[in-house]
Parts: sequence; C-alpha cells; structure tokens
Amino acid sequence: LYLSAMLSILIPTYNYNTLLLVKTLQQQAIESKVVFEILALDDASTDKQCSAENKKINALDHCSFLENEKNIGRTATRNILAKKAKYDWLLFLDADVIPLNEDYIATYTKELDNKHDVISGGIVYKGQRPEHKQLLRWVYGHKKESKSTQIRKKNPYDIISQNVLIQKKMFEKANVLEANMYGLDIFFSYKLKEFKATILHIENPTIHLGLESTAVFIEKSLGAIQTTFTLEKNKKIDTTARPLQRRYNQLNSIGLTAIFIFVCNRFEKQIIANLKSKHPSIILFDLYKLCFYCKLKKNA
Repeated sequence: LYLSAMLSILIPTYNYNTLLLVKTLQQQAIESKVVFEILALDDASTDKQCSAENKKINALDHCSFLENEKNIGRTATRNILAKKAKYDWLLFLDADVIPLNEDYIATYTKELDNKHDVISGGIVYKGQRPEHKQLLRWVYGHKKESKSTQIRKKNPYDIISQNVLIQKKMFEKANVLEANMYGLDIFFSYKLKEFKATILHIENPTIHLGLESTAVFIEKSLGAIQTTFTLEKNKKIDTTARPLQRRYNQLNSIGLTAIFIFVCNRFEKQIIANLKSKHPSIILFDLYKLCFYCKLKKNA
C-alpha cells in the first residue's frame, strides 16, 4: 500500500443517473486498498427520477451525494467538489462515463507518487454505432477524442477533463474561471501549460456513454467556440491556443477569410444536411466551426 494513496473521487452530475458509476468506482477503490472518498455533486437537476436514484449513493460507504441549490455549471461545480475534498489527489470524472478496465482505480493509485501534477487516462467510445441522431457525436469522439497514449503525449496539455487525476493545489490554481459556459477545458489546459504543470499520460480510459443528439452537439460545439472567442477577446488565452485559432490566422494572413465565409454560407444547408446524415464528415464539421469563428472575428 502506498502511503500517499489517498484519493478524492469527484463527479459533477446533471440530469444523469450516476449510481452505477459510483458503485463501480467504490468497488474498485475498496479492492485497490486506497483510502478514498467519492463525492457526487448534482448541479440542480430538473429530472427528479435521476435525483432519487442518485440519493442512493449516500447509503454506500465512503460515498456522498450533494446537490447545488441552483445551476452554476460544471466548472464551478468542480470547484465546490475540490473545496469539499479531504485528500490531496483529486480524480475527476464526468457522470456519463464508466471505467473500461476493472483495475482502473488501481492503475491510477500506482501513480500517486507526487512526481506529476496531472495524470490523464484518456477516453474511448463504444464500438457499435449509436442511433442515427447521435451519430455525429460518436464519430467525432472516435476521430478526435479517443487517442492513444503516444498521440496524447505529443500535445501533453490537451487534457480531456472527463477522466483526469490532479493534485489539489494544481487544480485550484488552474480552475479559476467559473463562468457557466461550454468549452472551458481549453482555458483549464491553457492554465496548466502556463503553470508548467508536469503531465503524465497513461492508458487508463473511461468509456464516454452520454452521446448528445447531433443538433445539441452542434449547438454545444459552437458555444465552445464562442467561449474561445470571448476568452481570447478578454486576453485570458492567446490567439494560438486552439488549432481552430491557428487555422483562422493562416486564412487571415493570406486575406481569404471573406471568401471562406462566402463559400461556407452558400453551402451551409448542404453541410448541415451532411452532419445530420448517416455519414457525417468531420472535415465538413471542422470547416463549419471555422466559418463560425471567422464570423465572430469579422463582427468583433
């Protein structure tokens, strides 16, 4: 047993039944002999059935289910969880994931040696195709988020916070923006880089189960770009923090943004039709998002 093996497992949740995830983590934590607590914090869910199921978490040893009085967003919810956490290592998971492997907790506890500030296990998606209306989210997850350790190591600060182990003091330094916006992972990663956090990428994934519909995913993605634009405008991140910004800079440097917007606008209906089809193109999705960002910059 590692002397430093004390772990706070923290799960922000909203309108999602988190009971199975908590039971799975509790079982694994007991088997791994780690000293642990599991805190799930509900961000003022509207689904009463979910809340009723989640309240059963309180009956499990070392597990607590808490509720925000009003909806404050995932980032602020995480901050409350970090403040309530008893231990110096925080394992953050989103409510809509499940560990891929039975030694998920044990794999993380082996790394609790204070050599790193952040340990990232990665994310995977189920192999079978979901129903048609969730297809874009699934294809995007496979192509863009599900990356091997080797690939993740190339951009170490590109952290997906659905499954990340982090030292409490580093988390509190980096997670300082509490706005209720989509896409704040970009700011979190930016701060980690700014503080020169030491990052270890390992193969210890969770499966992302919660797939939004294509319409909701497009809306959230554009919301995240709006967040990037706002952060950049307010000098919270620089103009090269995201690949999207770098692509815009290239287009802009050769004077092609206006033509690009014109072409995208002409084909917008066809692009949306493709994204909602059975064969959504991630390249078209990237172009659509870039066009949205170009318009934000043009109208700034």
